[in-house]
Amino acid sequence: MWGLDFAPGGAHEPASCDGDQDDRFRWLHFNLADHGTRVWVEQAAALPAGARELLLSPDSHQRALVDGGAVCCILHDFERDFDVRDTARIGALRVAILTDLIVTARRHPLGSADIVSQRIRDGARVDGPASALDVLIGSLSQNIDIVIRRLSADVQTAEDAFLDGHHPPTSRNLLDIRRRLAQIHRMLDGAQRVFRRLEQDDDLPEALQSTVEKLSQRLQGLDADALGVQGQLRLLRDELDLQSNQRTNQNLYVLSLMTALMLPATLVTGLFGMNTGGLPFTGPEGTIAAGAVAAGTALATYLFLRSKGFFP
Repeated sequence: MWGLDFAPGGAHEPASCDGDQDDRFRWLHFNLADHGTRVWVEQAAALPAGARELLLSPDSHQRALVDGGAVCCILHDFERDFDVRDTARIGALRVAILTDLIVTARRHPLGSADIVSQRIRDGARVDGPASALDVLIGSLSQNIDIVIRRLSADVQTAEDAFLDGHHPPTSRNLLDIRRRLAQIHRMLDGAQRVFRRLEQDDDLPEALQSTVEKLSQRLQGLDADALGVQGQLRLLRDELDLQSNQRTNQNLYVLSLMTALMLPATLVTGLFGMNTGGLPFTGPEGTIAAGAVAAGTALATYLFLRSKGFFP
């Protein structure tokens, strides 16, 4: 995709894959969907066997490897389309870092790669493996942070709508936000495991130890932000569920009272509706009398329930 050589003073220029580095630090970014890329990686003498295997492996779960002085890892990032900066698809970013070279590779476009390019154009200083790793993980963190901040804004908008009572969100409306936050937490948790694995590796180059520790803390803080938004969303969902339960209980309460009020009248009408002899009120005024009995019993029931506190 692109290659750059970085001068000690911060200047950079395009570089070929096999050109002379002249003691400059080189960054090569590859598209693994290209057959020529895979051939070059397979034949790259500068990369240890373990690094070549990790770059070309079909396995995409997040992991770390230190082999022959090369620090290698697979990290997850959100894929992007040409017209969509952020998608819900997760892609694998493969990284191999040596003393004078960093190789990054992906199969599908990733959001962090664009941020890396922009940072380099803006003059980001890359003079060795530590600064290159810092720029790379900083770009990946920034891409994920953009998604977290957008989801946080969506949660706050839904919370305001709930408090205002105008078009309040439903639990189904919040399901997509919950799914994305869970996805981000899994990504960041895996990335933290990768960097903890590197911290505990005795073969990790000394030049990268402090950078790895710093980036591990940065990922931990980013994960804390995602969990904070997730907690805010959980509280909002609990309030929505509580409001829904209160509405359901109120409806059941009204129906129960209506049933209690109508029960005596139903008993009276059922009694006088029996086709048997000897029923009272069979004269011309019987209907009025039966209706009065039904209304009286309903009124008596209402007064009884009110005396017990069932009505406010």
